Amino acid sequence: MRLRNNRLLRSKLHAQAKNKHAVGENQPTPDEQLTRLEDDIRRLRIEFDIFFNGAAKRPPYDTKGRVETLLKRLGDDRTLNYAQRYRYNSLAARYNAFRDLWRRTMQGREEGRDPVSAARANVKKETVSKEVGPVSFVCLDAHREVEVVKNLYTSLLEAKRCCGEPTEDLSFPKFHRLIASKADVIKQQIGCDRVRFSVSVEGGHVSFKARGDREE
Repeated sequence: MRLRNNRLLRSKLHAQAKNKHAVGENQPTPDEQLTRLEDDIRRLRIEFDIFFNGAAKRPPYDTKGRVETLLKRLGDDRTLNYAQRYRYNSLAARYNAFRDLWRRTMQGREEGRDPVSAARANVKKETVSKEVGPVSFVCLDAHREVEVVKNLYTSLLEAKRCCGEPTEDLSFPKFHRLIASKADVIKQQIGCDRVRFSVSVEGGHVSFKARGDREE
């Protein structure tokens, strides 16, 4: 009886150790988490640059929250060795420097003191008397009518430049895909054969609209 109980105990302990080892294998190592943190900080910097250049409507708070959560988790990890702790401190210092820069830039944007906002304001003042007439283009098939989409793209760029709005992130291939996708959605939603895209300036800002166009 005692021998049987010992076997059962050894079998139970072996199963527990195996399960614990399996769970540990699924958990990222400290080095893997540090690499992920470094990648996320780099990605966050790029996303903030995109936002400050006007290509994104809102700051990347989701990525920022993920970085700060990972920073706290690693900061509380007492198992880090000397090399890992040194790497963590370097990444934390880098993030804190970026965070201070982003905070100052955000504050400057709100107060109109940053160089980007000042430059855009100057451009708008210089072009306030310049009128950009509204234009419109009708697409039957935005996927194939490349020339029509190019004319629309050129008109949009000219309007944006006149208003001092950023155009660096607006490449033609990306714009063409966006227009074709938007046209497909509108056609499906309202059952039309054509889509009319229009570009105009309203209140010193570019207005870009798309609507279904039915033949009369």
